[in-house]
Amino acid sequence: MARRVVVTGVGLVSPLGNTTDATWSGLLEGRSGAGPISRFDADGYAVRIAAEVKGFNSEDWIDPKEVKKFDLFVHYAVAASDMALSASGLEINDGNADRVGVVIGSGIGGLPLIERTYATLIERGQRRVSPFFIPGAIINMSSGVISIRTGAKGPNTATCTACSTSAHAIGDAFLYIRHGYADAIIAGGSEAVITPLAVAGFASMRALSTRNEEPQRASRPWDKDRDGFVMGEGAGVVVLEELEHARRRGAPILAEVLGFGMSSDAYHISAPAEDGNGGARVMRSALDDAGLNPEQVDYINAHGTSTPPGDRIETLAVKAVFGDHAHRLAVSSTKSMTGHLLGAAGGLEFAVVTLSVANDVIPPTINLDQPDDENDLDYVPHEARELPVRVALTNSFGFGGTNACLVVGKVR
Repeated sequence: MARRVVVTGVGLVSPLGNTTDATWSGLLEGRSGAGPISRFDADGYAVRIAAEVKGFNSEDWIDPKEVKKFDLFVHYAVAASDMALSASGLEINDGNADRVGVVIGSGIGGLPLIERTYATLIERGQRRVSPFFIPGAIINMSSGVISIRTGAKGPNTATCTACSTSAHAIGDAFLYIRHGYADAIIAGGSEAVITPLAVAGFASMRALSTRNEEPQRASRPWDKDRDGFVMGEGAGVVVLEELEHARRRGAPILAEVLGFGMSSDAYHISAPAEDGNGGARVMRSALDDAGLNPEQVDYINAHGTSTPPGDRIETLAVKAVFGDHAHRLAVSSTKSMTGHLLGAAGGLEFAVVTLSVANDVIPPTINLDQPDDENDLDYVPHEARELPVRVALTNSFGFGGTNACLVVGKVR
């Protein structure tokens, strides 16, 4: 019999706040974390807005002597992991270290450090390139640093599947525990790429909103006037545990991971398949893995990026899977408030559905003033909604056609 997996801790760093509680409160209040870019001078850029993490002090989490060794995405991951571990009460020691793992991914990794180091190379020569550059920027360093800091000696891996990254990380961790490779895993993702090159690159694809004069209204999933996503940053990390392991130590159990699905569109490097087939297949796969019928689902935290084709296609996928029940579901996009955290989005949004299940409340989709004709589901506009959330899904779709879906529910 497959082992059951539960969530015992959540840690969040986001544009809405530097703690789990601040982020969750911001989501329920329907606040936007977007504003003018402050990380660099964006004058002259087509896109001058983003959802930045504000007031984060890396030295609150990392020894000041170590801070400069690692890119900002590692700092965010460390903070979120520390919060998740503290919330779970899990202590890693010589007796259990071999059975505790770390799976933390990033979609892009240390781009800020790469940009700065390249400037140093050009301006000052190769001798001034730091020996910490490579280890400080590579994608798996969040997992590596967290393993070193905590002493976790079980599986230590990092996923990189674009905007599906941290959903895949949590799914992988779920499978590792289910199949006995570990009893507990720190899992999620981190991203921090609000940089000149990244903003220019996404803008050149016409993927980003250019609503520069109204940044807090720019991310508007399913709205008729949506024009692209708002880039965000941060980290979402959880502690997953085998159910009996958590019960034996009296851990706080927030929810159970019921199923995980993966699929590929096999269609285009950045656009989803027009008929929503990839998204539909991944949701069906996750529900099959959980042993659930579509009618048992109460809430979907959608990928919902605010791009014109993406939102429409995800709605098609939901209708294909859920049929008439699609119109009885609550579907919302927290990206309307946090922006799109890229590789960290799935971790944050998995935490959202976990907290929704634990608290029976659903965050809203803000800025949804006028849904277009093709988007006609219940997107929980403007205000959070209290209702029983017994089963919830979270969708993550990434460039390259990679899709992930996780099913979360109350412990049965």
